[in-house]
Amino acid sequence: MYPLRRNRRLRTNEAIRSLVRETIITPNDFLVPLFIVEGKGIKEEIASMPNYFRYSLDLLKNEVKELWQLGLKSVLLFVKVPDNLKDNKGTEALNPNGLMQRAIKTVKDACPDMLVMTDVALDPYSSYGHDGIVGNGAILNDETVDILAEMSVSHVNAGANFVAPSDMMDGRILAIREALEDEGFIDTGIMSYSAKYASGFYGPFRDALDSAPVDLVDIPKDKKTYQMDYANRFEAIRETEMDIDEGADIVMVKPGISYLDILREIKNEVDIPVAVYQVSGEYAMIKAAAEKGWLNHDHIMMETTTAFKRAGADIIASYFAKDIVKLIHS
Repeated sequence: MYPLRRNRRLRTNEAIRSLVRETIITPNDFLVPLFIVEGKGIKEEIASMPNYFRYSLDLLKNEVKELWQLGLKSVLLFVKVPDNLKDNKGTEALNPNGLMQRAIKTVKDACPDMLVMTDVALDPYSSYGHDGIVGNGAILNDETVDILAEMSVSHVNAGANFVAPSDMMDGRILAIREALEDEGFIDTGIMSYSAKYASGFYGPFRDALDSAPVDLVDIPKDKKTYQMDYANRFEAIRETEMDIDEGADIVMVKPGISYLDILREIKNEVDIPVAVYQVSGEYAMIKAAAEKGWLNHDHIMMETTTAFKRAGADIIASYFAKDIVKLIHS
């Protein structure tokens, strides 16, 4: 007797596979990270992130317009701050004419409808490469939070739609929300890096911004005292729920592929959008393996991206966004 149901009937060819596919990737899924540098005429490839670039403001305009034409409508801005402007308190972060503030205005001038999110953390501005102020043998939480709140207001004054605190200081979402409300920015969103792990996957990103932590006598050369232990699961839910209670509009899991269980756990628990960040190390591994001929670049790019959405991501921050959309359109 033959089976009445054969599951393979729905896998016979690409037409039927496409028709019944459960998870579909579109340009609307993506948040595009962009790295900004001082200067003119600069489109500088990041050595540890092949085919990804730092842009000066004049060329940032062209990149933003191209993204918009491809259907990519949201960007996340990061700046590479010159060493002479770095200090322990991130003073340059509050400069109304700083690189981040000018980058926000550049994007909005080039493409007014582009959704602009900004990184809020001290590490690009810190002479020590930490996300907070260093003092008394520790990363100072409350003093850092005060600066992050001022930094957020500065970004919104420049035109940002969302601020994205990536620092993992306790209480920073409430402080930022209150600061924005006090300034009348009631419609500004906060995307919180709520479950950000102390991961080994961030190396190429720190190369891109020259923001790696430095050796100090009394401070570890890592971020384990404020970013989460990668062995922990329930802590991620607690962190996320606290951020929502403090006023976050979107929450994020970072990194991505090694934390799909956390992504699904959080998606099951919360009722606001959940983002995931496919970080620089994940991007670099795929690029390196593809260059060696060990993996099919486009296949793995799409497979990992689909995994994020299948696991529950509403938003995917990815360095592959532009390549994926071009592949979809081809």
